[in-house]
Amino acid sequence: MSRIVRLSIIFYTAWRFNLFGLIRDNLRPGVRRFFLGLIASTSPSQLPRGERIRLALEALGPIFVKFGQVLSTRRDLLPDDVSNELAKLQDRVPPFSNEQSKAIIEKALGHPIEVIFSSFDATPVASASVAQVHFGVLRGNETHPEWANQEIAIKVLRPGILPVIESDLALMHDLARIVEKVSEDGRRLKPREVVAEFDTYLHDELDLMREAANASQLRRNFADSDKLMIPEMIWDLCHTNVIVMERMYGVSIGKTDELRAAGVDFKKLAIDGVEIFFTQVFEYGFFHADMHPGNILVSLDPNTFGRYISLDFGIVGNLSEFDKNYLAQNFLAFFNRDYRRVAELHIESGWVPANTRLEELEGAVRTVCEPYFDRPLKDISLGIVLMRLFQTSRRFKVEIQPQLTLLQKTLLNVEGLGRQLDPDLDLWKTAKPILERWVSQQLGLRGLIDGLKKEAPNWAKILPTLPRLIAENLEQVHRKEQRPEFDLLKQLLIDERRKRRQWLGIALFLSGFLVGALLVLVRIHSI
Repeated sequence: MSRIVRLSIIFYTAWRFNLFGLIRDNLRPGVRRFFLGLIASTSPSQLPRGERIRLALEALGPIFVKFGQVLSTRRDLLPDDVSNELAKLQDRVPPFSNEQSKAIIEKALGHPIEVIFSSFDATPVASASVAQVHFGVLRGNETHPEWANQEIAIKVLRPGILPVIESDLALMHDLARIVEKVSEDGRRLKPREVVAEFDTYLHDELDLMREAANASQLRRNFADSDKLMIPEMIWDLCHTNVIVMERMYGVSIGKTDELRAAGVDFKKLAIDGVEIFFTQVFEYGFFHADMHPGNILVSLDPNTFGRYISLDFGIVGNLSEFDKNYLAQNFLAFFNRDYRRVAELHIESGWVPANTRLEELEGAVRTVCEPYFDRPLKDISLGIVLMRLFQTSRRFKVEIQPQLTLLQKTLLNVEGLGRQLDPDLDLWKTAKPILERWVSQQLGLRGLIDGLKKEAPNWAKILPTLPRLIAENLEQVHRKEQRPEFDLLKQLLIDERRKRRQWLGIALFLSGFLVGALLVLVRIHSI
């Protein structure tokens, strides 16, 4: 019954914001007649379609707001006006009560608040759909004297959130199946795939231990950085629904007036932000994928002045070596106007059907990329280029990987922040050295040497066993075929192994003799 009521609310909200009119032309003929009454009875709205969709999602609650945020990253599926409007969605959720927050923390940590914290601010400093954050000061103890007077932040999972999420997700899965059946364009939009992707992101955010582990990995990657700071996790106080971390002091990157008044160098800040992002992507293949102004601070402390501070690590992206190679070479080929290489990379990646004509794909890529070269490099958006390439790829039945759409969304965020700080930021000039250095490391002589070093431990184990493995394999073949040449080869291998043992014995004898002689000489010298 509750699902029926909730579904009724969803349909009422869609009618209220005239969303049925948006899908009228894409409905199958039989379904279209059914919806004509709803469409006709909907009051016409003068608002743009993107704004109507955003307002409808806000009216449906925090889970639908978060879904809209994720949907805004799929610019390969949605029109620009809708994507841009959905990107404005932000969690505006009232905090849960102080008593609930304290009870959750005490249950997770196994002690009263007063035992662990010398002070605790029950009023949250931030509240979102999944969790809220409090500040406090730790109390030292015999096991952890270093905790004394340490300022920390405590993130607490919203109570009772899982049943709400599961209920709304079940409805989203149902709606996705309906859209796919009634809409002629439903299959192209892949609604079930998008909802499944959102399902994964949301459940990842519900496990705060995963967020703590993500933060720890990023902190380790940038341990020696003079550009980025990540809070340290207090692991003994971290659980699936409560995590405790070092408190970070800074000003939101969105508060440009306050940063400018403090004397922050915006040009340097913009360049540092681009370098941090591309280093995360191409050096480590592990990047913070929720880089909106609320999650990025700038330090004003004299010892760390001008450094970035990252927060909230519920959503991160992972790239394989294959993904990094694909992206780096695509960017370099694009700026060298080598469209044939871009097309070849699409085919080599295996994401384009093998029967795709290279010349046809090259022409499509040229159509996408060539208009950008009428602009200065500083005006070219790598995020938009990547999005256009993804959109073009769909014509050739390419299935774009989720980690790449997450990267594209984050890249757009980074570009937006960078150009907000410095309108003249030349993103390519900043990123190109990083890309070229990475490609050189992976594909040049240095890459070959590094690869050999990396594989050396594995080869050290395999090489000594090769003669035995070859002999055993030949023995099996010999049993099957009884061919004399295999007997000869086997005998040669056995003789070779015998000689190696003999030489090894001689070497050990000589080594022992030399060591003994040295010991005797040392003994005589000491006397």
